[in-house]
Amino acid sequence: MPTKSESDILTLLKQVKDPEIPVLDIAELGVLRKVYFEEDEVVVEITPTYSGCPAMQAITSEIGRVLTGAGFRAYKVKTVLSPAWTTDWMNENARRKLVEYGIAAPGKVKDHLHRLRTGEKKPVKCPFCESVHTSLTSAFGSTACKALHYCNDCSQPFEEFKCH
Repeated sequence: MPTKSESDILTLLKQVKDPEIPVLDIAELGVLRKVYFEEDEVVVEITPTYSGCPAMQAITSEIGRVLTGAGFRAYKVKTVLSPAWTTDWMNENARRKLVEYGIAAPGKVKDHLHRLRTGEKKPVKCPFCESVHTSLTSAFGSTACKALHYCNDCSQPFEEFKCH
């Protein structure tokens, strides 16, 4: 087995991209939770953005490919469902990359919950022209974790990564 620290493996796993949003690695997205050793085996803990997320199988396979490519033969990928993943686990770099990719980034969960309690509406900012003159066209976009919007100023459809 190659001699690498948990920190080295975390860095190595930044090669693993989200197959649905290939500009984000699993660490930026907050899906990669923990790396540790159990005797000679590398254990990688991941948490899906949604229970049953179809990307998790591809992510698990890619983790195996990266670890095997780095010389690790004994590894295990564990799916951890509790605590449930939240968009608050996405780092600021991930939010910036989402917008650059054309997907509106989620806000913070506490702000979202406050708006739900008070009925306050906050428009979603267009990632192309930054207008707030947008409208929701579908609660579901290309995946369950995104919603589809339309910008009334630049006439671009765009997705928003839903806050949860």
